[in-house]
Amino acid sequence: MNKNMKYGLLILAILIIGYFFTTMTQRGYTSNSLAIYDKDTNLVSKVLIQKGEDQLELFKIDTLWHIVGHDTLEIKESSVDNLFNKVLKIKKGTVLSINPEKYSKYSVDDSTGTHLILFNDSDQELGHFIFGSSKSDYSRNNVRVNDDINVYQTDQNVVWNLSTRPDYWGKKPTPPPIPESEKNNQ
Repeated sequence: MNKNMKYGLLILAILIIGYFFTTMTQRGYTSNSLAIYDKDTNLVSKVLIQKGEDQLELFKIDTLWHIVGHDTLEIKESSVDNLFNKVLKIKKGTVLSINPEKYSKYSVDDSTGTHLILFNDSDQELGHFIFGSSKSDYSRNNVRVNDDINVYQTDQNVVWNLSTRPDYWGKKPTPPPIPESEKNNQ
């Protein structure tokens, strides 16, 4: 082999080693997206949502959901569907902080965060999530999951689905239509 061929092979070997080294180090910077709730949603029979002093509780009897303290309201199925099919399906991604002293910065401390607590029919806690609004990316939220000290960024904004207003979750029932025979008698 001549001298130029040896240098060429050496440079090629260095480039290949550099490529593999760069690829391996870059894998450490990817975020692993996992759903915040990985249990069976059919196990959930009570939901508690808290934001500051406000709170709302939903409970399930058989397959029907109800709002505690608001028996006159009919549950909005779309709101419950959003809870189970959007909120509990969001993915936690990038770790934003591991420092509990910075929870207020990410709006996930006990006083500024929106708490979502799930219970089974034996009143055992299935999950506790604290959501906060992201100040840098309005299409995402920040979240703490159960006892994990990490603050994660979510893949979408769902905090507006966690309202403590009863009228978000329920509506006044529509009265049945008056039959024609009764309309004539009035």
